[in-house]
Amino acid sequence: MRGVKAEGGWAVVSTEQIEIHPTGDFSPGTEGRLWSDQDIPYLARMCDAVHEHGALAMIEPVHNGKWTGNLYSREVPMFTTHMPVPSHNYPLQARAMTRADIRAYRKWHLDAVRRARTAGFDIICCYAGHNLSLAGQFMLPRYNFRSDEYGGSLENRVRLFREIIEDTKDAVGDTMGVVVRFAVDELRGAEGLEADKEGREIVEMLAELPDLWDVNVAEWHNDSQTSRFAEEGYQEPFIDFVKQVTSKPVVAVGRYTTPDRMVSLINKGVVDMIGAARPSIADPFLPKKIEQGRIEDIRECIGCNICVAWNNMAAPMRCTQNPTKGEEWRRGWHPERIAPKTDDGSVLIVGAGPAGLEAALAAGRRGYDVMLAEGAAELGGRVARESRLPGLSAWARVRDYRTYQLSQMANVDIYKSSILGAEDVLEFGATHVAIATGARWRRDGYGRTHQLPIPGTDGGNVLSPDDIMAGLRPEGRVLVYDDDHYYMGSVVAELLVADGHEVVLATPDSLVASWTGYTLEQHRIQARLLELEVEIITSHALQAITADGASLGCVFSGKTRSLDVSAVVMVVSRLPNDNLYQELAADTKRLKTAGIQTLHAIGDCHGPATIAAAVYEGHRYARELGEDKAEIPFARELTELAQEFSLP
Repeated sequence: MRGVKAEGGWAVVSTEQIEIHPTGDFSPGTEGRLWSDQDIPYLARMCDAVHEHGALAMIEPVHNGKWTGNLYSREVPMFTTHMPVPSHNYPLQARAMTRADIRAYRKWHLDAVRRARTAGFDIICCYAGHNLSLAGQFMLPRYNFRSDEYGGSLENRVRLFREIIEDTKDAVGDTMGVVVRFAVDELRGAEGLEADKEGREIVEMLAELPDLWDVNVAEWHNDSQTSRFAEEGYQEPFIDFVKQVTSKPVVAVGRYTTPDRMVSLINKGVVDMIGAARPSIADPFLPKKIEQGRIEDIRECIGCNICVAWNNMAAPMRCTQNPTKGEEWRRGWHPERIAPKTDDGSVLIVGAGPAGLEAALAAGRRGYDVMLAEGAAELGGRVARESRLPGLSAWARVRDYRTYQLSQMANVDIYKSSILGAEDVLEFGATHVAIATGARWRRDGYGRTHQLPIPGTDGGNVLSPDDIMAGLRPEGRVLVYDDDHYYMGSVVAELLVADGHEVVLATPDSLVASWTGYTLEQHRIQARLLELEVEIITSHALQAITADGASLGCVFSGKTRSLDVSAVVMVVSRLPNDNLYQELAADTKRLKTAGIQTLHAIGDCHGPATIAAAVYEGHRYARELGEDKAEIPFARELTELAQEFSLP
């Protein structure tokens, strides 16, 4: 994955956090480790992959302090003071570090530096970003109550960070660059670090010490805000002072996807280089495309934080815009290259939502003649509809990137306002057919909490998100019932408030949109709804709907309460629009007679999920077209037994 980024033109390709010691074990998070020399070989392979394309390799060794539950190592967590471990509300506490612990920590960091140099890294990062490292945590008064030389004054609280920077520079000399990553503001007001106060003072104190400053804001949910709540470059007001107080080069992030904005940032003297995480995930070849003047070919990040979510779930990374992300090694997928077609057949794709668009694009790039039929007058399917909801306009990039690319391809024909039945598909003369007709929201309440229809859901006062996106509006006070727990319930509520409705949002979960905790936006969503005066009722399941109200039951006690509402919007689950696929699949003889060799359902038509999943399914369909299917279609990292323990 990082080799692909280097190939794509990124000057420096960095690891994420790399653990330096078992007392900083971040399990079950998927982080790299540099606990001992045994960890060097795999990191060396990463360096080789990066160097192969002329880029520099950087590493971020870190000890996460209070955030580490040490679930794997079973070591007692340690921190600047005695404090409960906040991750997942683990029932354990970090102990206050002694001077001996501080000396040990400095040694562990130095050992990691030396191992990183052995592995072949060119740059080492001394890390104090996101409130995730011991060195950074020592700087914060709300944590540091020490009375020794590491507590009290700002100079004392910064001492440990200064020491690991100096230790690192002494150890590497001129063989490696030393970068400081520092969060100048925590966006907590006086309770935390502020850019115009101690944040600036710390930069001034250490101004000339590192070779480069990498600056951002903390915590991670502030640094990586979704596009729903933050525009491109939203960190600039906090970090724009740094170049004024240091002669060293400065790099910063901010979900920069627009080349003009990047150039403007350089020309204004805010930074010397552009840093990117999410934009480099969405398009690993972004720098090359800028260099080659191919701006229209950039797959711009949509700021949905699906990449963040799967990281938080300790699962392989993925991306809504880039379906090859996480599959570079597992499946051998490259974001810019795809194998040519294996036969001379043509491809018919029915449905131009995210799955259909991606399938058409990838199949077209393989050289197939592609026909893409869409029943609506507009391309994009659910992306076109959902991008018109509050805060989701950037999601239209999923459609816009693909429709532009398809418009440049002579071997792809697009038919809008073309509703195809089974006979139409059979008469098309295509060799390969993919049905990508999406899914629809249910009104009956069936989902996670209810496995039987909720009484009253067959009434005329029950709407679905599809109805709302189609422009239908209820009368009076509205209940949005959310058993989906992602974004849809909250954006529907926000839209209805904007249209003048009084809104109640009820959910059987204990939080609104609880799954968006993985995308780092749950607290912002709930705060937004409270600001809009949406009445929020948690831990209550919908029991019945009548003509003039609804009843809810507490999921714990069963105690019921009545709501005076005139309509209910059900945000619960979806059903695939797979009638066309099922009709075609039911008669294999007719398929054969029509010359159709393969038939697939893809995207939400196959299984309703995220937009990212639909794009991935469309891409996978095109990649595997004409290929032999392996029982396990991706490589796995497996440890082989030593010879003396091998199985007979």
